[in-house]
Amino acid sequence: MDQLGDDDQVSMTVENREILFSSDSEVESPNPMLNCHFRSLKRNGIIKLEERDQEHDLIKAGFLSGMGQLGNEIEVVAIHKNSRSTILGQARSESFSIYSEAMWKKCGGDANIKYAWIGSSKDEICKIISHGFSTIMEPKSGDCFGNGVHLYPRNIDGVFSAVEDENGLRHMLLCRVILGNTEVIEASSKQFQPTCQDFDSGVDNYFAPKTYIIWPSNMNSHILPIFLVSFKGPLLLGNSSKIKKIPLNPTPRIKFSNLLRVLSNFLHPSRMVLISKNYEDFQKNKISKMVFVQKLRQIAGDTSLLKSCHDIVSKH
Repeated sequence: MDQLGDDDQVSMTVENREILFSSDSEVESPNPMLNCHFRSLKRNGIIKLEERDQEHDLIKAGFLSGMGQLGNEIEVVAIHKNSRSTILGQARSESFSIYSEAMWKKCGGDANIKYAWIGSSKDEICKIISHGFSTIMEPKSGDCFGNGVHLYPRNIDGVFSAVEDENGLRHMLLCRVILGNTEVIEASSKQFQPTCQDFDSGVDNYFAPKTYIIWPSNMNSHILPIFLVSFKGPLLLGNSSKIKKIPLNPTPRIKFSNLLRVLSNFLHPSRMVLISKNYEDFQKNKISKMVFVQKLRQIAGDTSLLKSCHDIVSKH
């Protein structure tokens, strides 16, 4: 979770400090409708963190910092924590731990677990907290990368998916996410599962991802909601069209042999084995050039990686 500082420090603070607050310790909001909404969360093991609590202040500071200049116009109204104290909450937590360990073994000691944000309507957030993920929600702004749950390393990239409720509040979940080995997913892709067993999840950009994609088969085992941030934002948040999209540069032409040589300096050997196998199939006319290029981009990364490789090759 970049905006909260060092991952190890955040994990230590967030994960190992299990402080449960009783309902008596919560300060009631002057708005009775807000009290009713927040009380409904308690039935699912969600507890309110009070101001000046270390976890509350850490999450609030990170949330506002991640918003950049927009953070000056945002009011954090409440922060709730998933105590995982209910039977279902404990089951989901144990399931997440089991899959984390399994991914750790599969990936040779790195399950690639990250913090990520997801925003939606109040009703959808409540459903996720109560029953887990049941439907695939397309992003309300930006590109859609396949049919999966879209989460964001930076909250500002997902804030436009947080829909204002009847109280003028928006809600975002901060989750722990098991990524494992990632592959790049093209915008507007219809993909709904990994291309092969070597991959576990998707990203929009291999080196600097702004979006994580968890496939439907893993959405209730690889995503664990930890905190719920409820906030009020400026009118700008109601108009996602004001987000400027920067088009990708076209991939430059380059000899495949040179490209593969350079890619070997960037990619894990397991990815190079896949690329080499597909290149061999292409040379033997088992697959077309178009299919090979598509597989190459899925395995190696997006056009920014291919462009950087071209620049290196051009200099040698």
